[in-house]
Amino acid sequence: MDTNVKTSITKPVLANGLKFSAAAGKALNLAGSFWFLVAIAGQWIFTYYVMALYGGSTIQGNLEVWGDVLPHGIMEGDPMGNAALAGHLFLAILIMGLGPLQFIPYIRNHARKFHRLNGRMYLLAVVVTSIAGLYMIWTRGTVGGLIMHVGISLDAVLILLFAYLAWRYAVARQIKIHRRWALRLFIVVSGVWFFRVGLMLWILLNKGPVGFDPETFQGPFLSFWTFGQYLVPLAILELYLFTRDKGSAVGRFAMAGALLVLTFAMGIGIFGATMGLWLPRI
Repeated sequence: MDTNVKTSITKPVLANGLKFSAAAGKALNLAGSFWFLVAIAGQWIFTYYVMALYGGSTIQGNLEVWGDVLPHGIMEGDPMGNAALAGHLFLAILIMGLGPLQFIPYIRNHARKFHRLNGRMYLLAVVVTSIAGLYMIWTRGTVGGLIMHVGISLDAVLILLFAYLAWRYAVARQIKIHRRWALRLFIVVSGVWFFRVGLMLWILLNKGPVGFDPETFQGPFLSFWTFGQYLVPLAILELYLFTRDKGSAVGRFAMAGALLVLTFAMGIGIFGATMGLWLPRI
């Protein structure tokens, strides 16, 4: 075959392949951005709930409300436990409210001083609240028994580990690696939020509490979701990062489609948690 003929055939094929690959990358980026926007909206609703319920009751001097929601609220004769609880709750406002701003490219690129200051505050807040959470879990306990104790504790350990790695690579100016660990940190820090959203999605899909006893808050589903609340989103993040960096165009389109489905499912869970758990208590 003549060389000119080969070239005339090859060029359009390569051009179409590049266009398809670029479209796949754009679709995956848009799907990831859409997921993040829905997650931020859900986390800010949760932040408003924490501020309104716990902050409002504190201003009014009505701390008994804490015990109506939490298994162990303010307890007489336990100043350290009460301080840990208060710190855990009010640092959650900072973490959920300001933490997501770290991952918005415009802020990261155009407000670098804020990005660095907010990042330091975020890291300090997640470390303190994780230590406080561990202290409360193993001194006061929580619902769900030993399995839930272990699941929540593992999440706290991962938060401390990922926070250290995110800080370490930021200091070393290895920004690409730093951003990956910061994303992983964001996922495990959001575990408490994922738990509520996933639980309400499960209840809505099954039209009731299936797979666990709502009185004892124990059962096979909760045993799974105690660990799944952060391990499942973490696995999805790793798959997304791998597909974005090394996946084929078809793989990127498939990942984009899967993310859209997961985002709509998460949106249903956010709606269920908002209407069933948060707004009725404010």
